[in-house]
Amino acid sequence: MNSISVLHIDLFQNGKNTSDFYFSTLKNHLIVGHRHLEKAHRHDFYATILFTKGSGIHEIDFQKYEVSEGSLFFMSPGQIHSWELSDDIDGYLFFCSQDFYEIHYVNQKLRSFPFFGSVSFPRKLQLNEAELKENINLMLELQEEYQAQNMMKNGLILSLMSQVFILSTRYFSRISDGSESSESLSYFRHYQEFERLLEEYFPKEKSIAFYAALLDISPKHLNRITQTVVRKTATDVITERVMLEAKRMLIYLDEGLGEIAFRLGYEEYSYFVRVFRKTSGMTPTKFMKMYKS
Repeated sequence: MNSISVLHIDLFQNGKNTSDFYFSTLKNHLIVGHRHLEKAHRHDFYATILFTKGSGIHEIDFQKYEVSEGSLFFMSPGQIHSWELSDDIDGYLFFCSQDFYEIHYVNQKLRSFPFFGSVSFPRKLQLNEAELKENINLMLELQEEYQAQNMMKNGLILSLMSQVFILSTRYFSRISDGSESSESLSYFRHYQEFERLLEEYFPKEKSIAFYAALLDISPKHLNRITQTVVRKTATDVITERVMLEAKRMLIYLDEGLGEIAFRLGYEEYSYFVRVFRKTSGMTPTKFMKMYKS
């Protein structure tokens, strides 16, 4: 049976405010939600977490990130996460559902932001001093509006939240090649489209040529794009997505390893094990022992 719980926003609401949006300081959140956060778990909502003090380790989808002042994290529904944090930890966080975001942004999906929709994008931004100050100010405005009962409250919350997402997308774009030139932005958009296609076809299609053809570009150019945006080859991006799904299935599904391998497009179980071991540093069986009780 699946031992990893799925948390909902209303667990933290205490019967007030909209059930589709939640805001808190990190310190208060850890006190209120402590009973829910003792081990690895999943959410059914989008989460944004800004650390302003303290240190630790934050693990998201089996990837460990260091936590320090200025660490900004993004998580999508279904991702597994856990953390070990110092006693002096503090910061801000907010949760929201896609339905809440669509109140005003009907044609905008949260997954269109790279840190929510892209498996290969890091889930952490390390902000510099100016960026941290800018985001703290936005968080303080969000906190004030969340606690008030003002006219058009949700509209302002959505606006402030979107500013955090847009600024973060720009930070990621600059990090990829150090600029915001028309060429780098074109690469960024192509990469997002590649990830969208990958999400649709990865269980069956794993060749660079397949995705390059759909994008109407050459495999060489697709590799150039992925190297520029995420510092990885297209093959690495594809393999990482497949192996992430393998890890989730190993934990969530009561199915044999051979059946999981077949569902992910591997006709030879031994080849699936080799790829899993190469990317994860362990066999599927050892992985399951680590994450399933």
